[in-house]
Amino acid sequence: MTTAAAKEETAASSGMEGWHPGVPAAALGCAQEECHLFGALLNEVPHGVLVLDDDGVILFANLAVNVMFLPHQLEVGGTIGTAAVLEPLVSIVAEARSRRARAEQEVRLTLPYIGEWNQEHHYHLSAAPWSEGGRSGVWVMAEDHTERHHSQQMRRDFLTSAGHELRTPLSLIHGYIETLKSGMIKNTTSLVRCLEVMEKHSRRMMRIIDDMLTISRLETQDEPLKTETFLVRACVQDSLEHLTPLIEMRQATVSVDFPPDGGVLHGDRFYWDQIFTNLIEHPLKENLRSGLRVKVCGRWTPHECILTVEDNGVGIRPEDVPFVFRRFHRSSSKGPGQEGKGTGLGLSIVKRAVEAHGGGIEVESVPGVRTVFTIRLPLPD
Repeated sequence: MTTAAAKEETAASSGMEGWHPGVPAAALGCAQEECHLFGALLNEVPHGVLVLDDDGVILFANLAVNVMFLPHQLEVGGTIGTAAVLEPLVSIVAEARSRRARAEQEVRLTLPYIGEWNQEHHYHLSAAPWSEGGRSGVWVMAEDHTERHHSQQMRRDFLTSAGHELRTPLSLIHGYIETLKSGMIKNTTSLVRCLEVMEKHSRRMMRIIDDMLTISRLETQDEPLKTETFLVRACVQDSLEHLTPLIEMRQATVSVDFPPDGGVLHGDRFYWDQIFTNLIEHPLKENLRSGLRVKVCGRWTPHECILTVEDNGVGIRPEDVPFVFRRFHRSSSKGPGQEGKGTGLGLSIVKRAVEAHGGGIEVESVPGVRTVFTIRLPLPD
C-alpha cells in the first residue's frame, strides 16, 4: 500500500471521508463561492496546507494536513494545539513569524497510521508570512517524503548487503588464487579441489548478480512483461527438473496437484519459472534433515487463480514472517550448524514478480508443522 492509499484509508476509517475544510469567507476576505472553490481545490492536493492569522487562529486546513497529523484535528477557528506531534508545526510557524521570512524544516514523526504505516514518517515543512487586505498571518505547507526516504534507505541497505554478499565469495576466490600463485599446491587432487571451490563461489556470485538484475528489472519496470499462455503444471515440472539434484540430496518428496488441463495462465513464463523455482527451493535449503514433504497446488475459480506451495519443514518464526520478502533477509529459524546457502533475494523476486502480474502473495507458518505460501492472481473476465 502506498502512503497516499494509507492516508485515504485512514481518513475513511476516522470519519474524515468527504471532509470539507469549511473556509470562512470573512476571515480570508473573499466571496463565499470563491472561498468554497478555493477550499475544494486545496482539499484535493496531496500536500498539507494550513493558514493561520497572527493570533494563531486556524483560517484554513485541508484534508491532507489533517490526515498527516491524525488523530489531532486542525479545525478552522481553533489553534494548532500542544500535542508533541504538533510541536514541529508550532515551531515553524513561530520561526516564520519572528523572522518575517520563509522557514523550512525536515521532521520525523511516529504516527498511528493503520497497518504497515504505523511507523516513522518524514515530512518537509515550509512556512512563510502572508499579508492581505489589512490582515496577516503565516501559511504552512507539509510535504510527505516518507516514501522517498524509505526508497533511499532501501537503496542504501541493498547496496550494503549486496557488497557484503559479493565480498565473501570474492575473498575466498582471492585466497585460493594467492595460494595457487605461491606454488604451495603440488598434487593434482589439491589443485582440483581449489578449482572446484573457486568455481562454486564464482557461480554463487553470478547468481547474486543475476538475481539483483532481475529485481532491478521488476522494480523499475524497464522491460514490459513478455506474456504468453502456458500450462502452470508444466512450469512447475520444469522447476522440479532444475531442482532434482537438491531434492535427491535432501531426500525430499515433492507432489503436484493441478486440474486435469494443467492449469492455464497468461503471463511471463520466465518470471513464473523463477517464482516456482524459488518457492520450492526455499524449504529445500532451509531444511537439512531428510523427510521433507513439499506440495504444489493450483486451483482456479471464475475470478482468480490460487497457487500454494506447502511444506512440513522447520517453518518460519513469527518474528521473521513480516520480513521474509525483504531483500537479503536471513531467517532465524535455521537449526544448529545451518547457514544461509541462497542469495537472500529469492523470495523478494517472487513477491515482485507476482505483483508485476497483478497478484499478491502471503505466507503462513507454524514452525515445525506447516508453512504455506499462497499466491492469488486475478483472472480476466
